[in-house]
Amino acid sequence: MITEAHSESVPVCPFTTLVDARWHPDSVNALHAPPPGIPASRYHRHAPPHLIMTFDLFDALPADPDTPPASEPLGAGAVVLRGFARDVDTRLLATVDQVSAQAPFRHLITPGGLRMSVAMTNCGEAGWVSDRTGYRYDPVDPDSGAPWPPMPEVFRALAERAAASAGYPGFAPDACLINRYLPGTRLSLHQDRDELDLRAPIVSVSLGLPATFLWGGLRRADKPARIRLAHGDVVVWGGPSRLVFHGIAPLPDDDHALTGRTRINLTFRKTR
Repeated sequence: MITEAHSESVPVCPFTTLVDARWHPDSVNALHAPPPGIPASRYHRHAPPHLIMTFDLFDALPADPDTPPASEPLGAGAVVLRGFARDVDTRLLATVDQVSAQAPFRHLITPGGLRMSVAMTNCGEAGWVSDRTGYRYDPVDPDSGAPWPPMPEVFRALAERAAASAGYPGFAPDACLINRYLPGTRLSLHQDRDELDLRAPIVSVSLGLPATFLWGGLRRADKPARIRLAHGDVVVWGGPSRLVFHGIAPLPDDDHALTGRTRINLTFRKTR
């Protein structure tokens, strides 16, 4: 399912710190509400040079509860729900910490004996694992011999809500693979095909650093589209797109207000 990854070092690109103050054109420390009539997403084009913010800073801001998330189709049965998880982002990240305290992140070994650069852990009734015997779902954490941590309710509720919004009501995930990316880490093109029930969709949640999502076709040779995924974006795919090849391009080095130099991905599946 998952192929080998490659890592490399890239210089850090820090960004401006957000300060809780009212906007004033002469202040170097006050940068918040833009002038009336200027959307926040375009504020950097109008602010004085010393008040410019990078776009990624807005990735850390909470979603406006009165504005429904934008939906962008990727193909038949596949959609990006922009900002869908932002309303629970801090709860999700705190829960990732709780899960990884019970089942620590680890770098799995492929059947060919290579070490994956993406660090992984799981929660739910089964966890996705890889070793020299192959790729599979296992109800037991091979590192501890204990069952994987139960799937937290905040995880399950988000996955069900996102699936329903994408046209897959009744989705009942029983596994969540948690991937941790550091700068330079990538995930090669692959299909999610180790699940017994391929009728259920995949729900993938992005947290932290933005990434370039590679969305290919039903053949590995198909050239993938490149889609930017920001903090809180959720991708859902199923139906005709269920076995599309997909991956993540090498993660650029940057710093996110909530996760630092890290991207977290939650991938929900129904394994049987």
